[in-house]
Amino acid sequence: MAQIIIKNIRKDFGDFNAVRESSFTIEDGEFFMLLGPSGCGKTTTLRMIAGLELPTSGEIYLDGEEISQKPPSQRDIAFVFQMFALYPHMNVRKNLSYPLISQGMARRDVKTKVEEVAGILGITDILNRPVGGLSGGDRQRVALGRAIVRDPKAFMMDEPLGALDAEFREHMSEELRALHDRMGATTVYVTHDQLEAMQMGDKIVVMNNAVVEQFGTPQQIYDKPATMFVADFIGSPSMNFLDFEGVAAEGATSVTLGDQTVGVPRQMQGARGKLVFGVRPEHISLSDSGGYRGEVLASEYLGTTQIITLDTPNGELKARIASDQIAKVGERVGLGFDPRRITLFDRQTGRALRSELNDEVLTHG
Repeated sequence: MAQIIIKNIRKDFGDFNAVRESSFTIEDGEFFMLLGPSGCGKTTTLRMIAGLELPTSGEIYLDGEEISQKPPSQRDIAFVFQMFALYPHMNVRKNLSYPLISQGMARRDVKTKVEEVAGILGITDILNRPVGGLSGGDRQRVALGRAIVRDPKAFMMDEPLGALDAEFREHMSEELRALHDRMGATTVYVTHDQLEAMQMGDKIVVMNNAVVEQFGTPQQIYDKPATMFVADFIGSPSMNFLDFEGVAAEGATSVTLGDQTVGVPRQMQGARGKLVFGVRPEHISLSDSGGYRGEVLASEYLGTTQIITLDTPNGELKARIASDQIAKVGERVGLGFDPRRITLFDRQTGRALRSELNDEVLTHG
């Protein structure tokens, strides 16, 4: 397996810019997620790494070798597609065997390797069955097996679980992560599902409009969003944004929301004008003595917690509180904010102001 380094890659299709000067490093053995909405450039980035698209400019290194202009056959990368891409006229064994036979491997060795991979994936009992009659989960296992059987340097996966129903998709994501851990493979995985990315990935690149918005671990991206887009895209419900006119001077410990003062982390960089106060729902508490107040508009019961929607002087927000807390619709309640969990954004640029909490965000673009 191998490290993959992306340096300033760009991809243009005529006048359309699909990927714009993206740079990041995928370490050897990582499960790496390319995350973002449809059309953001994540699949194009994956296809450039695999060699299915050539970058307009920039460099791609695989195991220390520059491969940006090499064809897919010279990259030793396996690709798993969303729509299985199996040979329908072959049974499972022949689908798994085909990549090895085409490489000239001896038939006895092919048989041994196929049975080894089938054992890893738990499909030994269906080796002689036609692929057309298999369930979606079994077909995806066969597709994974056909990639694994080659022992490539890296695996590229383009939303491989997207065609499965929600319940089985969750089960297969657990299996896929466990398989990755057993093999120690370098895996690059494209998804638009932020929950899938957070659950499975070692590192995540969040893309939007052809640009890498942020690069880091799931915890870094959740706790220290580099931009308002990342803060809004990650999390369910997403981060609350409250607009206000204010000043966050060097060393400031508070900002003003409406006529109330709310504490924020120290070491804020100086910023004036339109700022945005960002806080996640679980970092808001209800308090009878809270100076900043809001009216309860709705409550959504989720078992151990509930999501309440409130109308405040600076806009609507959602809070996640314990299910046994009483928050009646129409009631005005005090709101508390943990200063360590607040992020301030510049409304014009959409970028986070650096603070104790987010001073190490990894951002490109």
